[in-house]
Amino acid sequence: MKNNFKVSIPLAIIITLIAVIYQRSTGPTYPKKFDIGKDRQVRIKLPRSHGGITNAPVEVPALSEEMKATLTYKRYPTNDDWTTVDLIKEGSFLKTSLPHQPPAGKITYFLNLTYADGSSQSLGSMQEPIYIRFKGAVPTAILAPHVVFMFLSMLLSVVALVEAVFGTQMYKLIGRMTLGCLFVGGMILGPIVQKYAFGVYWAGFPFDVDLTDNKLLIGVVSWFLAVALSWKSSRKWPTIIAAIILFGVYSIPHSMQGSEFDYEKGKVTTDVD
Repeated sequence: MKNNFKVSIPLAIIITLIAVIYQRSTGPTYPKKFDIGKDRQVRIKLPRSHGGITNAPVEVPALSEEMKATLTYKRYPTNDDWTTVDLIKEGSFLKTSLPHQPPAGKITYFLNLTYADGSSQSLGSMQEPIYIRFKGAVPTAILAPHVVFMFLSMLLSVVALVEAVFGTQMYKLIGRMTLGCLFVGGMILGPIVQKYAFGVYWAGFPFDVDLTDNKLLIGVVSWFLAVALSWKSSRKWPTIIAAIILFGVYSIPHSMQGSEFDYEKGKVTTDVD
């Protein structure tokens, strides 16, 4: 069957890698970066996500023997009082930890650094704190194929788009493969990952308004319609539209408006703030 893989596959790899890099650098769960220090600047990362049953470690490099740091935190969203603790020097780092929370539980925090000359630096504040979300441990045997299938779905979607634009009939087969990867990775493995991580299988329509689940649903429905409408015809526009929609889905930062533990109700809800 005629194809244009010499163009579509390299282009799909480039676009998919751009989408992956964008996803890795955006969203509310990736580490928050700060530059600390006076004479020399050091880039550090503070956690905004933590998995497992342990406390979440927080550490900054000790730039001098006299340098000190405090961590101030409270559960979110609650009316708890702020708690402040000192970071303890261990080797070349100042370290402490944030107390473990139930799946989807959040803590809001900030740090204050005091340097050898008496000057200080704030990493976050009460008005603009750092948010960290806790999650359960997800087995690699579940998480790894989920990531692979989601990656492949984006890759194949772009290949189908390019093949459709160039007018080859390969877009039909590639489109079906895209739908299959999207369904397995998102609608089968995705809920299992979410159950391990946050205690619920599905938090999107019609049960809740989780943005990650809802944007996935939009992508799956779009590709289902594209495959159905082109199954026995040569219509290319459903494939082109579905591919554009899926790219838009992948452009939304991961975990925005995601699961959040409601400490008053004692259950997982959706963060709509």
